[in-house]
Amino acid sequence: MKQKIILTIVFGMLVSSGFLFSQAKKPTLMILPSDNWCAQRYFMTEFDNQGTKLKVPNYKQAFQEDTEIGQVISKIGGLMIERGFPLKDVEQELKAIEQRTAENNMTSSSSSGAGLSESPLDMLKNRAKADIVIQIWWKVSKAEQGKVVSFVLEAFDAYTNKRIAASSGNSSPNNADVVPVLLQNAILANIDVFASQLQKHFDDMFENGREIRLTVRKWDTWEYDLESEFEGEELRDLIYDWLTLNTVKGKFNESNSSENLISYEQVRIPLFDERDRAIDARRFTRDLQKYLKAAPFNFQVKLMTRGLGEAILVLGEK
Repeated sequence: MKQKIILTIVFGMLVSSGFLFSQAKKPTLMILPSDNWCAQRYFMTEFDNQGTKLKVPNYKQAFQEDTEIGQVISKIGGLMIERGFPLKDVEQELKAIEQRTAENNMTSSSSSGAGLSESPLDMLKNRAKADIVIQIWWKVSKAEQGKVVSFVLEAFDAYTNKRIAASSGNSSPNNADVVPVLLQNAILANIDVFASQLQKHFDDMFENGREIRLTVRKWDTWEYDLESEFEGEELRDLIYDWLTLNTVKGKFNESNSSENLISYEQVRIPLFDERDRAIDARRFTRDLQKYLKAAPFNFQVKLMTRGLGEAILVLGEK
């Protein structure tokens, strides 16, 4: 009987501490070659970002032409799966994105005729909906005893692009093993610390919410501004109150505020809705959009996003 009581108490302490909860949920991962790796192998393409020419990784070309990248990602993915982290299949997501590209290219603004502006990585993030993007870089060198593989493994929050984990090292010299195996063995010595860093970041998100950015602006033709009063309160104060009620623990920072623009940073939103679906910046901000479209405001509100972690509301028109 005493043993049962002790076990019950221990179980209760684990539940109250969130231990079991954190064990039940793991962040979803997406593994990609790093920008530097792609640049060194000329797997890059030019991207028009609203008139500015940028070079970005061409992941499709990398998977089609490089003989090692698929094996390397498979090896690293296997190590992460063994530690309970679910993975998104990047190669399959790239194929799905290719099917949507033709539709996106035909999409334009109803008023100005402008096309969609989205980087290939943003397209991949939006499609795969991973929590964390892991990037791998490696280089093979020759030593007297055989080949040595140097690597850098970095993890970024897919919503904020903040670096949350990193690991680097070298394999033991060996001529017998192929590069993916050498790389796997080198990473294996550091993988537990790396995985712990990932889980620590995700546990923080469970407790304090996922971080996004939010901007509220107005069209210059709009009859109101963000200092206009409704029911005795300025609009920007009413938006502030809404965020206080709807963010996790009321956590956000108002970094800029004027009659024309408000910028919010470190806006902490829930990870999942009541149906256990992942919440991104668009899904969260859509509720604010509905609030501003309803009485007493009855505004027209345009919602735009940049990747998974930034949303912009423009008041006055669509």
